[in-house]
Amino acid sequence: MSRLHNRWWIWAALWIVGCADPSRPGGDPARIDPPESLVVAVERLRAFIHEEMEAKGLPALSVVLVDDQTPVWAEGFGWERPADSVPADANTVYRVGSVSKLFTDLAVMQRVERGELDLDGPIQDVLPDLHPQAAEGALITLRQLMSHRSGLVREPPVGHYFDDRGPTLTETVNSLSRTALVLPPQTRTKYSNAGIAAVGFALEEHAGEDFAGLLQREVLAPLGMRSSGFEPTEGIRARLAAATMWTLDGREFDAPTFQLGMAPAGSMYATVLDLGRFLSMLFAGGTGPGGRIVEAETLESMWTPQFQPEGTRTGAGLGFFVSELDGRRVVRHGGAIYGFATELAALPDERLGVVVVTSMDIANPVVERIATAALRSALAVRTGADLPELAPTEPLSPERAERLEGRYVDADGVASIDLLERGGRLYLEFVAGGSRVELRERGDTLIADDRTGYGGYFVEAGDGIRSRAGSSYRRIAVPEPPAAPERWAGLVGEYGWDHNTLYVLEQDGQLQALIEWFFRYPLLEEASDRFRFPDAGLYDHETLVFERDGQGRATRAILAGSVVFERRALSGEDGSTFRINPLRTAEQLRPEALAAQPPEEVGDFRDPELVELVTLDPTIRLDIRYATTNNFMGERFYEQPRAFLQRPAAEALVRAHQALERHGYGLLVHDGYRPWYVTRMFWDATPPDQRLFVADPSSGSRHNRGAAVDLTLFDRRTGVPVQMVSGYDEFSDRAFPDYPGGTDHQRWLRELLREAMEDEGFQVYEWEWWHFDYGEWRRYPILNQTFDQIPPA
Repeated sequence: MSRLHNRWWIWAALWIVGCADPSRPGGDPARIDPPESLVVAVERLRAFIHEEMEAKGLPALSVVLVDDQTPVWAEGFGWERPADSVPADANTVYRVGSVSKLFTDLAVMQRVERGELDLDGPIQDVLPDLHPQAAEGALITLRQLMSHRSGLVREPPVGHYFDDRGPTLTETVNSLSRTALVLPPQTRTKYSNAGIAAVGFALEEHAGEDFAGLLQREVLAPLGMRSSGFEPTEGIRARLAAATMWTLDGREFDAPTFQLGMAPAGSMYATVLDLGRFLSMLFAGGTGPGGRIVEAETLESMWTPQFQPEGTRTGAGLGFFVSELDGRRVVRHGGAIYGFATELAALPDERLGVVVVTSMDIANPVVERIATAALRSALAVRTGADLPELAPTEPLSPERAERLEGRYVDADGVASIDLLERGGRLYLEFVAGGSRVELRERGDTLIADDRTGYGGYFVEAGDGIRSRAGSSYRRIAVPEPPAAPERWAGLVGEYGWDHNTLYVLEQDGQLQALIEWFFRYPLLEEASDRFRFPDAGLYDHETLVFERDGQGRATRAILAGSVVFERRALSGEDGSTFRINPLRTAEQLRPEALAAQPPEEVGDFRDPELVELVTLDPTIRLDIRYATTNNFMGERFYEQPRAFLQRPAAEALVRAHQALERHGYGLLVHDGYRPWYVTRMFWDATPPDQRLFVADPSSGSRHNRGAAVDLTLFDRRTGVPVQMVSGYDEFSDRAFPDYPGGTDHQRWLRELLREAMEDEGFQVYEWEWWHFDYGEWRRYPILNQTFDQIPPA
């Protein structure tokens, strides 16, 4: 036996008994290298993982591959805590989200085996106070709950996915009596976190023991899962990966760490090595290092699709979802919780399994793809077949992305998709709803491939695209959409929490909900202020009901009669000018700013040639806010309402203004060249937590170089400025160029402005839809002349 195999068997034996390395939490190795037979396959998988992490911006990722009852590879990639340069490894702890449900359901099956719980008896036998409204004679059972066939709402009124108050499991499940069944029991699969919360509470009530402690004693400890738990102990916190949230409009922020009230459904913490022990138990027919967990027959029953005709091979089992991979049976479960994405998949007949976890929100398609690649690679090694292709995709060239941008419609004129170019990348978005996903290329094929999805192959076909399935889409012009129906005006807005915001928007004459940051659904209007989600997706068949104040403005949105999203207070939403509370007044700031000197620069700069815009085209309109008190500070900064740009930028802006005439619009300029001392005043007046929206004077602003402009559109017929999604100089998310809310007409106008300016060499600033930088701004020096010091052009 080779030295590699000798080392491998030593690691395997130590891993099983749980004493591999007493210096590590739980005594586990930081890494398990593969046996000789898998070295080539694992090298290819490592390269693939590195490519995926770089392309998708994943901070940390850990993986374990289990062959029968032995981990044949375990490793971490990236950084467990990037800020502290702590690398991820096989011992990094992650929140594994809904993978928690497998352990809750396993604990139930232990009691079912002992005859203590009845899968098919009414849940009220254990929880007599649980009474959601239901049709007469409708009974909820543990079997229905565990296979998502109970018809319960997805989220409970208390302790739901958005609830950061940390309520108890008792409070969470008791709140379900305030809900009504969305569907009659057993009629169809409807995923419910609330249902598994009830399952866990039934365990707690039956045992007379706290749920987390019960799971630790009866399931996790016998499995040897010493680094895992349903509560964040000191040891778990010490190795917990720092997780990242992100949004469609380009923000990233630290994931919240609050505990879910429905802990049995999604609050488990684990390492991949511990989850590998769970896989080993499955392949050992229910036996773990501490003895038998459940019988092999019990596992088979959990892997059987429930409420399906006999012989059905796919569907929801008890806890597990059953599917197929290349004709082989797969039992699996994914997990998604704030900042984390998990995939656990096992081939029970081949006794081969994998777990992949990452610390990036909604990256489930990425971990699923890596897990599938690992299973296929291991199977190929076993059977002597060729290793599967792991070819990465590549970003499109900016030229190709720009060429393909537009709206496309299918041959029936029904299904529409938008291809959006953003920063040289191309994104696909279905107009009727769904997630936005980047299109990348492999050869001449376009493939949807980013954190939120993979697949959907397209090729270019004339002035359109064609899917691999044969559907053709032709490009069409997008006419100016009408204003949204007046009855929805008070509904469009933001609701809920900072960590998870619900957007209610209008698209193509339809009210839509963008929920959990990425999932956009059309809403069916059932009655005044009452809408229903479609019969697929996260909240299938559930309602969204709005309550309004006396002025007709919605104050809250209530999901499924239970989860209350309070309307978010957004400054400027009523059309008023956004205001900050300045740290000091302009009168106090001006003497200091005028006495200060701009930063020194070294470079080969062009000679400035500032040109007053209206001298090039007097039809350009001005609304120079900083020459008035109608601005974010409520003070005057300029003595004269004038706008200047460097000549090439000014001439490009005139061309954009003239191109907009065919749409009936023109450019209304708020600001152009800005003396450096004014930038210094802005910075010193703005509270630190709002300085994202003002330039740092230590490096100067693009406005100071005369190569940036703030502007909007006006209607040439009336001279009235258009209504955009946000107001000018609004310090909020609504200012972002890709903010997803608002109405179809507002976003169309924002896009029209962007296209007109980008066609002439400007680029929109990433945080402000109204701010555009001319492409050559770096070639101009920082200037500090007042307007009356600028020589005539």
